[in-house]
Amino acid sequence: MTKTFSKAFLACLLFAYGVTCFAQGLVMASTTSTEQSGLFQHLLPEFKKATGIDVKVVALGTGQALDMGRRGDADILFVHDQVAEEKFVADGFGIKRLPVMYNDFVLIGPANDPAKVAGKEIMTALRNLSVANAGFISRGDKSGTHAAELRYWKNANLENKGTGYKECGCGMGPALNIAASTDSYVLADRGTWLSFKNRGSMKILVEGDNRLFNQYGVIAVNPAKHPHVKVDVAQKFIDWVISPIGQATIASYKIGGEQLFFPNATR
Repeated sequence: MTKTFSKAFLACLLFAYGVTCFAQGLVMASTTSTEQSGLFQHLLPEFKKATGIDVKVVALGTGQALDMGRRGDADILFVHDQVAEEKFVADGFGIKRLPVMYNDFVLIGPANDPAKVAGKEIMTALRNLSVANAGFISRGDKSGTHAAELRYWKNANLENKGTGYKECGCGMGPALNIAASTDSYVLADRGTWLSFKNRGSMKILVEGDNRLFNQYGVIAVNPAKHPHVKVDVAQKFIDWVISPIGQATIASYKIGGEQLFFPNATR
């Protein structure tokens, strides 16, 4: 193997994720919520129709997606943990963070609500869960949802989350499946919940608290850190997704007539 071929080969294979290189394509590290909600199946074909560019999505927790960007294993990030995203940019790994859309988190649980959490106050709900030692499935995967959940527990001054608290180290869909099969509570983004088919007796019990706001952002990986990243192609996606047509495409994605994500891009 020649030295030139060896470098090209190594640059085009991301062994940890099984992502192969394609000349005009874009590797996007994103969250399981954008993937499992079905948004990308709706959004990316429209982007390809407009630009001819293929996008390979690697769906991870936001923390893992940011790590992927730090290693230069992705060209662009589409994630939802603003504090971590801003640090990623401040550390020089991303060029600029731009808001794209939002939805909200909801607390899901058994319809009979044995821990009596129903209402609009997430802090009150968590305190009731702790006191009742109710089953609670945490994603435990450093995702944006996991980061938000931990922030809510901290703000509620609850070091003791109760004996029913379990971490699954999994994506949003599997966490919902575990909660549904064990009659446990779980924090979810509304988009994945609306697309979730295995609901059983589960329902939304807490929603409407301003603290549950869930913002998504997009960041091109900085070529100053990783010269091989396709920053020009990444910028084409950013320009499209924050454009009126990209924003309208996000807004048009609905399940059962209910909108999953709400565009709010700014430059």
